[in-house]
Amino acid sequence: MIPQAEALIKQMKSYDPDFNQALVEKAIEFARVMHEGQTRSSGEPYYTHPIEVASILADMKMDTATIITAILHDTLEDTKATSEDLEKQFSSEVSMLVNGVSKLTKIESQTVEGKQAENFRKLLLAMSEDIRVLLVKLADRLHNMRTLHYIQKPEKRFRIARETMDIYVPLAERVGVHKIKEELEDLAFNYMNPEARDSITNRLSFLRQEGGDLVDVIITELEKIIKEAGIDAEVTGREKTRYSIWKKMQRKNISFEQLSDIMAFRIGVNDVAECYHALGIIHSHYPVVPGRFKDFISTPKPNGYRSLHTTVIGPKNHRIEIQIRTHQMHAEADLGVAAHWSYKQGGEAAGAQKDAKKYRWLRELLDILEQDQRPEDFWENTKLELFQEHVFAFTPKGDLFELPSGSTPIDFAYAIHSDVGNRCIGAKINGRIAPLNTKLHNGDQVEVITAKTQSPSPTWERFVVTGKARSHIRRFIRQQQRTEYLTLGRAMLQKVFKTEGYEFTEKAVAGVTDQFRECKDVDDVFAGIGAGNIVARDVFRAIFPAHKTEGETGKQINNPDDIVSVKAHNQEHRSGKIQPMPIKGLIPGMAVHFARCCHPLPGDRIVGIVTTGKGVTIHTIDCETLEQFADTPERWIDVSWGEGSDNSDARVGRLIITINNQPGALGTISTVIGKSGGNITNLKITSRSADFWDMYLDVSVTDTKHLNNIVAALRATPQIVSVERARGR
Repeated sequence: MIPQAEALIKQMKSYDPDFNQALVEKAIEFARVMHEGQTRSSGEPYYTHPIEVASILADMKMDTATIITAILHDTLEDTKATSEDLEKQFSSEVSMLVNGVSKLTKIESQTVEGKQAENFRKLLLAMSEDIRVLLVKLADRLHNMRTLHYIQKPEKRFRIARETMDIYVPLAERVGVHKIKEELEDLAFNYMNPEARDSITNRLSFLRQEGGDLVDVIITELEKIIKEAGIDAEVTGREKTRYSIWKKMQRKNISFEQLSDIMAFRIGVNDVAECYHALGIIHSHYPVVPGRFKDFISTPKPNGYRSLHTTVIGPKNHRIEIQIRTHQMHAEADLGVAAHWSYKQGGEAAGAQKDAKKYRWLRELLDILEQDQRPEDFWENTKLELFQEHVFAFTPKGDLFELPSGSTPIDFAYAIHSDVGNRCIGAKINGRIAPLNTKLHNGDQVEVITAKTQSPSPTWERFVVTGKARSHIRRFIRQQQRTEYLTLGRAMLQKVFKTEGYEFTEKAVAGVTDQFRECKDVDDVFAGIGAGNIVARDVFRAIFPAHKTEGETGKQINNPDDIVSVKAHNQEHRSGKIQPMPIKGLIPGMAVHFARCCHPLPGDRIVGIVTTGKGVTIHTIDCETLEQFADTPERWIDVSWGEGSDNSDARVGRLIITINNQPGALGTISTVIGKSGGNITNLKITSRSADFWDMYLDVSVTDTKHLNNIVAALRATPQIVSVERARGR
C-alpha cells in the first residue's frame, strides 16, 4: 500500500476506530486497478489523486461512504467501471454519490461561459440529491488547486483559477466550509493576480519584522482580561489571508498602508451566555469601531454560521477584528454542512439530512434553474446570488429574509414567493409607502402590496438584484414576447400565402416544421418568423418547392426608383385589402424597438421591419436604411402610433446642422433649443473648416411637431447656415 493510502487509513482510525477498513482498502485497490497506466501532470500515478481527495475529507472526519466516494470519484468518467460495478462491489449509496460527483460530461457549447453554466446546472442538480456530492467536489477542486503548478500552460492555470473563484469559492462559503473556502481563495489568487499576491506577502513580512510578535502580545492581553472576568476561554489570532486583504483594498479603494485591521482574533467559550459576557468585557476595555458589530448568533447566516463579530482599537492602538463564539460554533464554522456528515459515536452521520433542498439558498438557485432556459442567463443570475453581500429584512409577521445588498421591495416580494413577486404593485417600508426601486437596509420591515391583475413589468429588471426576481421577470417577458412573435409570424406567413395566391392552412405548415431548426410545432415556426430567425418565404418554399415566387422569377430591385414602387406596393396592401398587423402598443413584451438610424417620433409615418433577434424595428417611412429590405416585402409590417403617443415621454430627434464658425454660435443653438422646450442629449461635430462646422445634434422632444418648431426656430437664427432632420444616417 502506498504511503498516501496508509496515511488515509491512519486518519480514519483516529476518529472512527470501528470504520470498515476492509471496504476502504478494497476501494483503494479498485481505484488503483481502474486507473492503471494513467498519470497526473506531476508524473505521479493518477490514483494518488483520489486518495488525496479522500484525505482532505478525512481531515473533516467524514463518514465512510463519503471517503469511499472520494476514492472512486473519477472511476465512472475516466475508466471502464460502471455504476453497476460500484453498486455490486460497494453499495447503492456509493454508486449514487459517485454518479453525482463524476466529472461532468463534456458539453458542446459555443461559448466557455455556456459550458460553465451547463456544468454548474448539473452540479446543482446533483447537490439537490445529496449535499455530500458538493463536499467531495470541493475536496477534488482543492487538491487540483494544490497541484495546479504542474500544469504547463499559463492560460489553462488562469482559467482553472478563475473557475475556482467564480464557482467553488462561493459554494464553499454557502455551505460554510470556511477552511476549504479560504485555501481555495488564496490558491486561486496566486494565479489570477501574482503581482498583488507578492506585494501583499512582502508587506506582511515587513510588518512582522517591524512589529515583532505582535499577534502573541495581543493574544496574551486578551486572555488576561477575559480570564479576570471569570470566563474560561481560548484565544487565537492570525493575519488575515492575502486574498481577503486584497479584496478589502479593492472594495474600499485604499492602499495597504491605509488598512488598519489586518489581524483577526477568535475567542472560544463554552456557551452562548459567555459569548455575550465576553463581548461586554471586550467593549468595556477597548474603544469600539462604530458600525462594525455583527450578531450572527441571534441571526445566523444562511449556511448556519454563528458568531459575534466586533472591531475595536485594541492593544498598542491596533485596530483588530474579534470573533466570539462557542467551541461548537467554531467547529461548525470550519466544517459547515460537513459537520452534519462527520463521524459521530455509533459510526453514523448523526443528524444528517440528505435532502439538500432544506437550504434556502440552494432552493433559490434551483428555482432559478427552473426559470432560466438559457445557460448563460442561469449563470449570470446564480453569480448574483452567490457573490453579493447581504442585508436582512422582515415581513410584518416577523419572518426574516436575507437578500443581497441593494435589494428592493420587488426582490423581497419574490423571496417570499414567486406569485407574490409577480403580483406586486407596491410596498410599505417601515410603515411608509415607498417606490419599488427603493434599496432595503438591515432591519427594514417590508409589507408587500399585491393585486390579482398585476403582472411583472419589464422595467423591473433594471433595478432588481436577486437572481430569483430577475429570472421570473425574464421568464414573463419571454412568454409575452413569444406570444407577440407568434401572432406576428403567423400574419407574415399569411401575407406571403396571399401574395402568391395560395390559401393558408396550419396543416400545411405542420408538414414542414422538422425542416427548421429547433421547431417542434407550428407555433415554433410562427414565433421564429416573428422573431426574425426564420424567413417567411423560406417556409412557403418548403411547403411548395415547385412554386416560383415573385423574387425567383426575375423581379429584383436594384435602384432607388424601384424602392419607391415596393413601398407603394406595401402601402397599397395596407389600404384595406390586407388588415394591419395587430401590434398592441410599442412596449408590450419588449418585442418592438426604435431604429437609431432615423429616430422615429410620434407624428411620423412609420413602418415596422422584422429584425433577427429583435422582433419589430420601427423606422420612418422615408428612412434610407429601408433600401436594404426592399426585396423582402414580407418583412414589412403595418404599424401606427397608438392613442396618446403624442403625450408620451420625450424621445430623441436627430438634426444635421451647419453653423458659422464664430464665437457664441453653439451657445446660441443651446439657447434657442432650450426656449423651444427641447434638450440637447448629444452633439457630434463631423467636420470643421475656417468658416463652417457640420454636426449631428440629438434633441429630446415630444413629437414631430415639437421637432419641426425647433427646426423653424433654428433656421431663423443668423448663425445657422442650414438645418435638416437626419433620415437614416
